[in-house]
Amino acid sequence: QIFSILSILAVVAHGATYDLPPLPFGTSSLKPMISKKTLQIHHGKHHAKYVNTLNALVAGTSLENQSLEKIIKATHKSKPGIFNNAAQAWNHSFYWKCMTPKGGGMPNENKHSKLLCDKINASFGSYDNFRKEFAEAANTAFGSGWAWLVSDAKGNLSVRKTIGADNPMVSSGKCCIPILTCDVWEHAYYLDYANLRPSYVDTFLDKLVNWEFVAENLERAVDSGKNWS
Repeated sequence: QIFSILSILAVVAHGATYDLPPLPFGTSSLKPMISKKTLQIHHGKHHAKYVNTLNALVAGTSLENQSLEKIIKATHKSKPGIFNNAAQAWNHSFYWKCMTPKGGGMPNENKHSKLLCDKINASFGSYDNFRKEFAEAANTAFGSGWAWLVSDAKGNLSVRKTIGADNPMVSSGKCCIPILTCDVWEHAYYLDYANLRPSYVDTFLDKLVNWEFVAENLERAVDSGKNWS
């Protein structure tokens, strides 16, 4: 069920071909936080490579007509080549939606979601505590990886970090639903921040987070969780 909840985020499959989704904003829209060049390379080269490689790997197999989420679930720990490319395709599609121009900062219950604000306070004690924990996860993911805000089926929130292509949907249990992520692979920030990952993470949290999207994910998780045993 977790995979059907998040199916709207998948790279779209047409027959045996997965398509690279367009960015939800223009390549110049996140300047100066993230440059046009970074987005062109990150989306147009790296993300596209994951999608193209996935298409080549699943062609002619039983996976070629499956949803991206089902491929991730089926290949986790068993077929690393397919899993890594499928997960990275999904992770990036999700990451783009987690950002918006003039985003970031503390969510407001009137502008964003009372449920989201209440759950952040209930789970972390305050937004500042959440921010500190999320930034620490992002900054301490060794090498390449991702920082995540996840929800269980009741809307209880926690922060996770994963290494490489891993995704908490499969690495943290069936009731671990991603609602926010920050990409901390170097190709996400190196052209703009060099080796200063903490500066990139601060900028992501303070100026880029799309809290409307996060709130929608949380509400969907809670609504779907009402039907879980």
